Formats: sequence, structure tokens, C-alpha cells
Amino acid sequence: MARFNLRASKSAPLSPVSPVRSTGPARTAQGGPGHLRDPRSELFLLAVANLVTQRTAYESGEERDDRFAALVRTLAARDPLWTAGLLGWLRGEANMRTASLVGAAEYVKARLDAGVTEGPSNRQVVDSVLRRADEPGELLAYWTATYGRNVPKPVKRGIADAVRRLYSATSLLKYDTDSKAYRFGDVLNLVHASPDPAKPWQGELFRHALDRRHNPQDARVPAGNRTLVAHRALMELPVAERRAVVLAPDGAERLAAAGMTWESLAGWLQGPMDSDAWEAVIPSMGAMALLRNLRNFDRAGVSDTVAAQVAARICDPEAVARSRQFPFRYLAAYQHASSLRWSYPLEQALGHSLANVPALAGRTLVLVDRSGSMWSPLSDRSELNRADAAAVFAAALALRAEQADLVQFGTTSEAVPYRRGESVLKVLDRFGQLGGTYTAKAVKEHYDGHDRVLIVTDEQAASYRLGGDPTAEVPDAVPVYTWNLAGYRVGHAPSGSANRHAFGGLTDGAFRMVSLIEAGRDADWPWAS
Repeated sequence: MARFNLRASKSAPLSPVSPVRSTGPARTAQGGPGHLRDPRSELFLLAVANLVTQRTAYESGEERDDRFAALVRTLAARDPLWTAGLLGWLRGEANMRTASLVGAAEYVKARLDAGVTEGPSNRQVVDSVLRRADEPGELLAYWTATYGRNVPKPVKRGIADAVRRLYSATSLLKYDTDSKAYRFGDVLNLVHASPDPAKPWQGELFRHALDRRHNPQDARVPAGNRTLVAHRALMELPVAERRAVVLAPDGAERLAAAGMTWESLAGWLQGPMDSDAWEAVIPSMGAMALLRNLRNFDRAGVSDTVAAQVAARICDPEAVARSRQFPFRYLAAYQHASSLRWSYPLEQALGHSLANVPALAGRTLVLVDRSGSMWSPLSDRSELNRADAAAVFAAALALRAEQADLVQFGTTSEAVPYRRGESVLKVLDRFGQLGGTYTAKAVKEHYDGHDRVLIVTDEQAASYRLGGDPTAEVPDAVPVYTWNLAGYRVGHAPSGSANRHAFGGLTDGAFRMVSLIEAGRDADWPWAS
């Protein structure tokens, strides 16, 4: 891995800057002195941390969602090119599904209301955030719930473009279910998508989707669609004959050819998901599905041979990169897996997911916020919290740095011991819960001539003893990087000027900006760099 040393870059600018910029003074949620940020910076930090409807320690889910929508509406009219870039990147590289869909809807609404036409078209922005076949229906559900059933043409056309890209036999079987507010047929009725001329089979597929929705008893499977024909053949088998398919030598291939998902297999069998059922469907499962079901594999008694195949897939570097899973997904799987046979593969997968963490030269001080507000869950469906997410990234930084002091802080602070070559997960076991948020005090106690300081935090510093700007405890010539994991409106320090930088998000992509700055270059927004 490349190494970065600010001191060695003599020909580069002495004080590179980053895009997240602060404006005027304000108070943090704990009453400490802090700094507001300009609208672009506030929206960026909120967007990369906003799992929609999720409450945090200092903000309800509704308050966060309202703030997010208001910022998108403001910037869609004022700065459409930047906002469109954010939304496309948010759904793509950042892998924030719901926030990007909500953002696209609000982008269109604001521009239509304001009569704004310059910048990327509304149709293009809608199309850019739809990457999975259930998402056209999700965006329609958000629009109609928020703004009524009168869907504007740009929204319809953008969704129609995405439908042509995304609708296939496999996606129909996976996502066109009664649990969805908008079935494929509902979407087609509303947006009137015409088939892609390059996909001659798509016209029949669209007609079948409409029949499935409106005349399910009479819906005929297109004779030329092998996947749908194979699926219909399985569905028509008597229940008593279905387990024989699973047990057959070609069972896994037959299930895959018929687009049978793990979610639907138990209902089709009308029996338990035992080891035979899992072993037949595992070959066609995706990376995230494998991660979510490790405990189920153990409970069913999946064989060691098949478990080894699963382990090889979940820790394959290319598979990890393709899946674009957040590093904390692997930590959650590790914490909840019931068998030791998954521990090492998940440890490897976590390491691969942190591949962009730079190896920093010189001496680095890494401070990790373990205060009470950091213990709110990342989502309602996860037991993982921001405190552990922060510790994962901080430990990875320390382990890769040439020489690093790793410190956890709250009301008090203390060094976290580690050894070169240890795994991130082993180091994580040494972190605790430390009460309040005395950030400036921690910096003052542990800064000792380091070449840089990184603070992983929600930035909600307290107003107690030794409060104030934590970066003021570090000489102006030394870079301080704040990595924000919550996206609150007020930050704990100024940013966007020489040697004072703020980043955000739950992936390691922000570290590319650290790498640029360490190489003496200005860092731009991720989608512009």
C-alpha cells in the first residue's frame, strides 16, 4: 500500500484544503461551543450518515429526515449540478439506498416548484439513483405518500428509463411480491415504460408483470422465457415431490435456473429450511444474503464442506469489493455468528472492506469517541452502534500507520493497546464506554508532537471543563482530521481551512481524501475527485 507523508511533499502546496467547510459559531447538542457548516457540507455529512427514519441520540428520525429533505430542496434549486452529483454518488459508491431515493424525489419537487431548468435534468437524476429492480416502486411509494398520486412527467420518465434497465425475469421473481407497495405491474401502469429495443424478450415480460398483478389466476408465462418457464414448472410440482428436487444431484442448478431465492424456498417446500435446503440454494445466494444467514446455516447443520465454500466466498477480495458492503456489516456478522468457523473469514472480509485506509507515515494520534451518544444503533434493524463503527475505523488506521497512538475518550480518556499485525476485531475488544464527550481535554492530554491527529466522533462535545475547539490544542501547522459518524448540524471545530478537515460516512471512502491531503493536494467531493 502507498505511504503518505506530508513532510516529504516539498513541492506540493503547504496547506491543502478539503471541501467540508464551517461558517459561524453555534452550540452542540450538549451545549458545547461548535461551528455551523455551509449547506453543502451539512447535507454531505448528513447524507452519508442518514439511514432514513433512524433516530439518533440528539435527533428523532423525523427531524433528521426533514432536515435532509429541506437541504436537498434548497440546493437542488441553488446548486443543481453539485446536488445531482451527490445523489448519484450516494446511491452508487456510498451505497445509501433510501436516502438517495428520497433525495432524488425532493430534488425534482424543488426544481419543478421553483421552475429551475439548468443543470442535470430531473429525469436523469431519478434514473441515476435507481440501481435495483424494487427501487422504481420505492421511489413511487415515497412520492405518492408525500406529494399525492399526481406524478410529474420527469419522475415517470426517469423511472421508465430505470425499468428498462432493471426489469428482468430474475428481478421479477425476487422483488415482485405482495409485500411491496408498488408491484412491477403498478409501476408499468403509472410510467408506461416501453420495452428496451435491445431486449426483445422484455415486451412479453412487461405483459406478464401486468397479468401477474391484475389477473394472477390467468397469467401465462411467456414460452420463450426460460427462467419463468422453469419457475412455473417448479411451482406446479405437487408438494410431496418438491423435496426430491432439492435432494437431486442437479437440485442447486435447477433452483438457480428457476430464479428461486432463499426467501421463497421455505414457502415452496412448505417445510423447514434444513441443511439440504440451504445447501441447494447457497450456490445462488448473493454476498449480503450469505452474511445475514450464517447463524441459520449453523442452526440447520450445514456441512463443513459447504461452510468452507461460503467462507471462501464471503472473504474473497473481489467479492467484497463487488458487494460494496459497509465494513460494519462484517462486524455485525462476526458478533452474531454462532460458530467459530466464520470468525477468520469474516475477519479477512472486514480487512478487505477497509482496503482504502491509508498507511500514514510518521506519528499519528487517533482518538475514538466512546461517549454515551455514540451508542445509539446505526439502524432499527441492527444492534451495531456508532461507537463500534468508530472503533473499527480507528483501529484499522492505527494498525496500518507507521506509528500511531490509539486513544478512546469520553469523560475520561485512555490509550488502547494493540500490536502490529493484530486483527481489527481483536483490538475492538479493548474498547469500553466512557460517558461524556470531553474531546478537547482528550486532545490536550494525548497530543505530543504528532504529525497529524484523527478524531472519529459524532462531534457533540460537552461544555464542561476544558471544552471548546479540540483542534485548538494542536499547532496550526499540524493537520487535524475529524471523521463525523452522525451528521448533526453543528460540528465541534472549524473545517475547510488549512490543516483543519472534516469527513463523514460509514465507509472507508473518505480516507481517499485524507490520502490526497497527505500528498499535498486539495481534496474535492468524492464524486468530483
